Amino acid sequence: MASAVTHQQVIDVATRLFGELGYDGVSLHLIADALGTSPSVITEVAGDKRAVYLEVTRQAFESEHRMLESVVSDAEPGRRALHQIVDAYLDFHVSHPQVRALWAHRWVADAADISELEDRYARPLLNLAARKIRDVVPPDVNAYYLLGTMVWCVHGYLGSGVLQQSKGMRSPDDPEVVASFREHLHVLMDRLLIPEDLVPWQDSG
Repeated sequence: MASAVTHQQVIDVATRLFGELGYDGVSLHLIADALGTSPSVITEVAGDKRAVYLEVTRQAFESEHRMLESVVSDAEPGRRALHQIVDAYLDFHVSHPQVRALWAHRWVADAADISELEDRYARPLLNLAARKIRDVVPPDVNAYYLLGTMVWCVHGYLGSGVLQQSKGMRSPDDPEVVASFREHLHVLMDRLLIPEDLVPWQDSG
């Protein structure tokens, strides 16, 4: 007799598997095997593979949304807001590697037939953040590309690690490496903003 499992147990195991193998590399049989049960039990508890994936991404991406929405809502507009957004985004993905993994698979055309997730989860966050920093973004810089630069840099950094000065690599979740990357990211973002001396009302933060 197949073992009984809860809906959240299915989602937790599926999150790990989708993060490791991508949507296209995971089957209900694989999820069931990891839980010691049968595919029919998975379907009864959580639905088909698409339904499971949508719930996995909902839980993962909504946790990211809640984090960033809170930071953006509380931040003062301008340069300080961008620093706070950068810090929160970096810290979230350092501590939630499964969310980064789900996004990384999507960026290489995984689950290509499920196309609505970016509009549902990513676009509202970019719009919210862009409005918060618009007064310090020069006219020749696209605010969405500026925020995209943050996203691309964070995910590239976490996916590749950092070269040691002499030999070998350092883990991207090493606190010392995170601190140095954070400093670099602040400098990089600042270079894309209106210089502080031209925005005298801004607190440098």
